[in-house]
Amino acid sequence: MTELLSSDEFRAALEDAMTGREAKDASFSRAWAEGRLERKHFARWAENHYHYVGPFADYLAYIYANTPDSATDAKDFLLQNMWEEEISDVRHTDLLIQFAEVCGTTREAVEDPSNITAVTRGLQSWCYAVAMREHFVVATAALVVGLESQVPSIYRKQLPPLVDPDVYGFTEEETEFFDLHITSDEIHGERGYQIVLKYADTPELQQRCIDITRDGADMRFAYTKALYDTYVAPDLGAWESQPVAV
Repeated sequence: MTELLSSDEFRAALEDAMTGREAKDASFSRAWAEGRLERKHFARWAENHYHYVGPFADYLAYIYANTPDSATDAKDFLLQNMWEEEISDVRHTDLLIQFAEVCGTTREAVEDPSNITAVTRGLQSWCYAVAMREHFVVATAALVVGLESQVPSIYRKQLPPLVDPDVYGFTEEETEFFDLHITSDEIHGERGYQIVLKYADTPELQQRCIDITRDGADMRFAYTKALYDTYVAPDLGAWESQPVAV
């Protein structure tokens, strides 16, 4: 890229970077939304998801440390995001563990890093590496735009069958983790976009943000697909062999 994109062009390029790579379309997400999973599969999801999202405040803290004092709005956003993850009304990971326990696993199993796939471990490591090493706006594009902004579209498909008594039959209290993130991550994702649009102020930074947003979407898709391949396929078979829901 040799010329600076306008805000509208840049945002469209960031959104396009995720097209076809959204985690909501990965096999585990689709099986979840179509009512094909069992509680044991949700338990395995929670054990893995904890080790991806559990350190999210840590990722943001590294970005915060790399953000210049002049970018006050970016630093304020990162602090607010960390606060909501760890200190607000209820710690988000506690809600995740609450859901996990209803699905038949335990806090100890959720917190045990040996209970996750290699792909989950790779996603966690990628998040740490990007947060620590990249320019703050590039890291924001990766973790907030490429990863966090996807959450509302994922959970809007997954929450209705969870609380449907004829599908999975969880209560609203048991699924509070999902309801909370539909709202909070929509706000976080939009603020992340605005920070990236503002501070990626050279053609090089814009291109790096586009590329790493694509990488983030690829990482989350691979993580979600691996959950199906590892935990669901032994019960239901490879995704490609599953009938299309009508």
